[in-house]
Amino acid sequence: MKIGIVCYPTFGGSGVVATELGKALADRGHQVHFITYSQPARLDFFSENLFYHEVSVSQYPLFDYPPYELVLASKLVDVVRFEKLELLHVHYAIPHASAAFMAKQILATYGINIPVITTLHGTDITLVGKDMTFKPVVTFSINRSDGVTAVSEHLKQDTYSHFDIKRDIRVIPNFIDLARFSHKGKDHFKKAIAPHGESILIHTSNFRKVKRTQDVVDIFKQVHDVLPSKLLMVGDGPERVNCERMCRDYGICDDVRFLGKQDAVEEIFSVTDLFLMPSESESFGLAALEAMACKVPVISSNAGGLPELNIDGQTGYLSDVGNTTEMARNAIHILQDPERFATFSNNALKRAQEFELSLIMPQYENYYLEVMERYTRF
Repeated sequence: MKIGIVCYPTFGGSGVVATELGKALADRGHQVHFITYSQPARLDFFSENLFYHEVSVSQYPLFDYPPYELVLASKLVDVVRFEKLELLHVHYAIPHASAAFMAKQILATYGINIPVITTLHGTDITLVGKDMTFKPVVTFSINRSDGVTAVSEHLKQDTYSHFDIKRDIRVIPNFIDLARFSHKGKDHFKKAIAPHGESILIHTSNFRKVKRTQDVVDIFKQVHDVLPSKLLMVGDGPERVNCERMCRDYGICDDVRFLGKQDAVEEIFSVTDLFLMPSESESFGLAALEAMACKVPVISSNAGGLPELNIDGQTGYLSDVGNTTEMARNAIHILQDPERFATFSNNALKRAQEFELSLIMPQYENYYLEVMERYTRF
C-alpha cells in the first residue's frame, strides 16, 4: 500500500504513535509518506519506503495567523496526486481530519477518490474538541471520515458521549516496540544518580496542567520523607517553573533532577524503579507503557484509559485524581519490599508485552484493507 500519514511532529503521544506506526509499516514493505510541518521527532533513520513532505506555511501579511489547515489540505492534494497514494491516515482530529476532508473534495475534481482514516488520541476530543469553537468541525470531520479509530475504549465512549457521532469507532490501542523499550544494564548511570542505593522515581510529560506535575512533586516529597529516594523529571512545559518552586519550598532540590526533553528515554527508564503518572486525563498512557516495558511499575490516577493499561495491584496502583497521599503510600508499599518490587516489575513487563508492536500493527493493516475494500465497493 501507499499510505500518507498526517500527524503532529512532536514528542507527544499522537506524534510518537503515528511515527512508530509509519516506520513499522515501512518495514513491512508499505510505502509511507509523512506529511507535516517539520520532520517527526522519531523519524530518525533512512528507509527506502519512508518519505517526508514538509508543509510550508507562508507568512503572508494579510493573515494574523498562518492558515495551516488550508496549506496542509493543498499539500495533501499535491502528495496524493503525484505519489499516487491509496490511503490517508490522519492522527488527531483538529486540524488534520478537517484538512483531509477538504483535500478529498479537491481531489475528487481530478477524478481521484481516496479513503481517509482518522485516529483519535485524546486531547483532540477531551480538550480541544469539547471547546464549542471547534465542536461542530470535530463532529463533522469524524463523521465524514471513512474509518475512525481510538486508542482506548474509554476514549471511544467519551467521543460518543460528547459528540453526535454516526461512525463506528474501532479501538486499536497504542503499542510498544520491545526491541527499543526494554530494561538495559545501566548500573553505572544508576549509581551516578543514586550513589547510596536510593530508589529512583521518574515522571515524563509535556508539563501541562492536565499532567498534574505538581502532584508528582508532592508524591515524591511524601516518599522521600520515608525512603531515601531521587526523582527524575523528564520533559518540559509551562508547569516546570512551578514544580521547581515546589522543590525549593520542600527543600528537596538536591534529590530532584529536571532533565528536559530526552530522546533516549528507554535508557533513563532502565535506571528507575517507579513511574509516576497522576494525570487528570489520559486517553491511554503511552509513557506509562514505555516505562512498563522497561520493567518499571506505575503509580497512576484512574483517569481515562489508564485502568485499561495499569492493572491495579499487579503492575502498579490506581488512585483517584488528586489523591497524592494514597499514591505516595502505594509507592512506598512497592519500594519497601524487594521481593514485592520484583513481582510488580515482572508484572509490568508481562503487561507491556501484550501491546507489542508486532501484535498491534497488523490490526492497523487489516483495518486499512477493510476500509479500502468498503470504500471501493461504494
